[in-house]
Amino acid sequence: MHYTSVRDLCGKGARHLAKGPVALIFAEDGVELDTTLRHHLSLGFASVIALMPPSFALPDDLVKTTVRVDHDAAADGHIDAVNRIIDAAPRRTWLYYCFNAEYLFFPFCETRSVGELLAFHAEERRDAMLTYVVDIYAGDLDLHPGAVALEDAWMDKSGYYALARLDPENNHHPKDRQLDFFGGLRWRYEEHIPWRRRNIDRISMFRSKRGLRLREGHVFSDEEYNTYACPWHNNLTAVTVSFRTAKALKRNPGSTFDIPTFKWHNSVRFEWHSRQLLDLGLMEPGQWF
Repeated sequence: MHYTSVRDLCGKGARHLAKGPVALIFAEDGVELDTTLRHHLSLGFASVIALMPPSFALPDDLVKTTVRVDHDAAADGHIDAVNRIIDAAPRRTWLYYCFNAEYLFFPFCETRSVGELLAFHAEERRDAMLTYVVDIYAGDLDLHPGAVALEDAWMDKSGYYALARLDPENNHHPKDRQLDFFGGLRWRYEEHIPWRRRNIDRISMFRSKRGLRLREGHVFSDEEYNTYACPWHNNLTAVTVSFRTAKALKRNPGSTFDIPTFKWHNSVRFEWHSRQLLDLGLMEPGQWF
């Protein structure tokens, strides 16, 4: 299943958007693209769509199980593509987006599917879910100079915090149930990260609806989509573990020579299991037991 553009997908390939949840994987480069696609296939998404340059190759098994769309995320970004897909999808279809070398984890994902997760979330009258982007990085940069190694992945166990999200249209008062979250490599190496890109919150799971727009900063035009919980109790949250920041810091000539290692006294080996993220308080099971 191969489409020549996002427009082609939304027209000829609209059937792939007809039933959610749908995963949109944007390939900024080829690093761990195959493992990213396989990981999200294993979570139970109804469709996994790889938006990638035509020059990228996929293994035979992924050619058969994923939907391929020609799209250069490194040059053209992801916002316009997500918004086109929102318009093309049936209303109230669950969509998720991430980038290559990123992996979704949610409470109990080893035994429950993403469909079960979102069915429960919808029962709580929620149309979007906050996913924290938790940086992971190779422990040995001499062996893995690109900072990506699944078998040697590490993460920060502390250093995460939140600040009130101020509303410039309301005398800079805090927005209701919205916070800016920080931590990980974007916090430790903030001198190399533009301040508008330092937060680690991303509304990456959401329901399509007419007129909805994804905006810069991984937030939406509907302010309720940007909240972390309903007014009554805590809701489910999830985590996207990501090599993306580590890759960028080691690829950037302005930062790579300042970073001989990402490991510090608060680094722990990433166990590739939701229990670790729950124990560290990096995601919330809410009322889902």
